[in-house]
Amino acid sequence: MKKRWMAALLSICMAALAGACAAEPKEQEAPVKTEKKETPEEAAERMKQAKLEIISPSAYGNIDGLDVEPATYFSVIGKGGTQEYWQMVKAGAEAAVSDLNKELNYTGGDKIKVVYSGPADADNVDEQVNILDEELARYPSALGISIIDSQSCNVQFDLAVQNGIPIITFDSVSSYQGIMANISTDNKKASSEAAAHMAEELEEEGRVLILAHDSRAITCRERAESFAQELKESYPDISVTEIYYMDRLDELRERIVRERAGLPAVNEEEDDGENPEQDDAAAEKELQDAAVDESVLSEEAVQAVTDEEVYQYILEKNPDIKGVFGTNGQAALKMVSLCEEMEMDDVVIIGYDADKEEIEALRDGKIFGLVVQNPYGMGYAAVVAEARCVLESGNEAEIDTGYIWVTAENLDRKETQQMLYTK
Repeated sequence: MKKRWMAALLSICMAALAGACAAEPKEQEAPVKTEKKETPEEAAERMKQAKLEIISPSAYGNIDGLDVEPATYFSVIGKGGTQEYWQMVKAGAEAAVSDLNKELNYTGGDKIKVVYSGPADADNVDEQVNILDEELARYPSALGISIIDSQSCNVQFDLAVQNGIPIITFDSVSSYQGIMANISTDNKKASSEAAAHMAEELEEEGRVLILAHDSRAITCRERAESFAQELKESYPDISVTEIYYMDRLDELRERIVRERAGLPAVNEEEDDGENPEQDDAAAEKELQDAAVDESVLSEEAVQAVTDEEVYQYILEKNPDIKGVFGTNGQAALKMVSLCEEMEMDDVVIIGYDADKEEIEALRDGKIFGLVVQNPYGMGYAAVVAEARCVLESGNEAEIDTGYIWVTAENLDRKETQQMLYTK
């Protein structure tokens, strides 16, 4: 009997306890915050603004106050047409004109127009000069150009000045006195930073080679020379073997032919007439050349040396290099393929720009780092500068469109991705 009573009492207590627990209010869970998903349009605008916000002065990253007349015609000429870099320049120029038309409510025939042109084969000087002639014949309100050869357009610039067509340059600038504004990367600063990164990766010692894409372009020479100068001044245990220019391969072809024939190398130093040893060497070279069959040093023999042989010769002459600096994407990728062929897997390669192939090489560890420019910003700033010319509101002599340093480590960060060459 006692056991039954105790069991009943225990059942009553358990029921009471369960009821009390059920009566306690449940603690409410905090609502889950869902981040609003960015629309494609919002993403495009964010990336656009990121490219414009690094332009200095900032006035060249917007169209504020540019009350341009209806049907104004701007011309923009690049070094290439279909390549990713130049497509970004085109996109930036078109965005600036679109912003102007929207701000000024221009429609139909009143719309401001911009035409982007560039040679089909990148860096084709003759084709670019022909395009410039054609554009000047259309009498644009203003014209912007990225000059392939810094000396190739002076006659056309004289004609433009005579006809009241203001000229600005972008990306690859000119020393022509009548240029209203130069728009570009600060190449001296960017290349000096690239040299510092190279030095850090090489632990501040070793030999480095520079492959430059075009000796005719001021900006290319600035990149190569600034990179070399930074290493020389700040890192004495790093030496630059030589600066090789991709548009001067014929000099190397002749050097190769001379070596194969057992002839002395051409003395490239200027003869000032006051160096007896130099004079003796030149005389000896002439005697040796005269004794050789003319066919050995003929133009045909020199041109028979292929580009591939020239590039292989460069690496064969520099088997102990630890690093390579390419002044544009073409130069950097050329060294990537060459180092692979020569099985020089430990060479640190740094380049300029960020086209698809370079980004893939960066991800694969074949390129260590890239100086990524802002071609979209260049195109946008070019139109702003042209508009300021038309309005006679004055321009800064130099406009810096900025750059970022990109490695595999920061490649996938949001702030990096928005600066890459995507529309």
